Amino acid sequence: MKKNIIKKIFIKLSKILNFELIDQSNFNSPTLEKELNEDLSVINNKSIVLPLGEVKITKKVSSILIIFRTNTEVEIWDQNKKRLFEQPKIQYSLRALNSLIKSVKFSKNKYPNIKFKTIIVDDKSKEENLSKIKKLIDTSGLDMSITTIDHEKYENVIKQQKNHQTFSNLASLMKSFELAKKIGEDLIFFVEDDYLHFEPMMEEMIASYERISSQVNKDIFMCPADYPYLYMNNEKTNILIGSKRHWRTINQTLCTFMTTKNLMDKYFDNFYKTCLDRNDPFEKYINEIYTKEVCISPLKSLSLHVTNVNSSYGLSPFLDYKKLWNEQELN
Repeated sequence: MKKNIIKKIFIKLSKILNFELIDQSNFNSPTLEKELNEDLSVINNKSIVLPLGEVKITKKVSSILIIFRTNTEVEIWDQNKKRLFEQPKIQYSLRALNSLIKSVKFSKNKYPNIKFKTIIVDDKSKEENLSKIKKLIDTSGLDMSITTIDHEKYENVIKQQKNHQTFSNLASLMKSFELAKKIGEDLIFFVEDDYLHFEPMMEEMIASYERISSQVNKDIFMCPADYPYLYMNNEKTNILIGSKRHWRTINQTLCTFMTTKNLMDKYFDNFYKTCLDRNDPFEKYINEIYTKEVCISPLKSLSLHVTNVNSSYGLSPFLDYKKLWNEQELN
């Protein structure tokens, strides 16, 4: 009896001092009142990964702006190839949006105090396709809206391109960056409409952002996809521990990535120059940022870039592509 009383006092004192106790004999944490195989972290407070211990969160997230770019007409921009499953482009856009909605809802259920806002930047979808997107938004129950692109606004800004699709893509990207600079939240997530996301994607991105950025004591960039091209060169990388998986440092991304409002403002000139002309590579000025800032991608992937099966910028390794595709089918 005396031993139990002392134990309860010790647990209570540990809670007051903000210490966490681990009882490995019973495989639980008496201070957190959780089993050790549960999520021990507390968003905006501490990140706990066994056996590495606790990281105090100094980079807290309270809001996220998601900018989702859609073009439901172009099969694969800048290429004459078919995507995996060889479906009409609208199918990829709808399934990508559906998977994003599921991931945001999953995260909101776990982190109800974090605010999510999604803006869909649509590039001249047919009314038939646009109505399908609107229906998906209306039934989501989330803070989501659609904005369209005024191409004329950018005709004297973006260099004229041989291919109108290229101009259209640059205009869509510039519109997205302008929105981010104007109304950006703590985190800004740029997403293209040919990425399918696993349900825990958003939750893992948020929790891993807080943990890793707090550890390195600076804002960071994050890419949700593990691209094949990352394994084609003998490049050195650092491996970091996120919330529930490993992450690796990278020096290239495509135009789907997450960062902070502070870094968006700091490097807006790079983002702006990305949209002025068709660069080689396309993300040249974005990749320049990663020589100065930390950018990471997950192992294994949280999202799937659904491109041609032979694309080095597409299918992440060791995923069940068909299962993820089928899970996003709309009734």
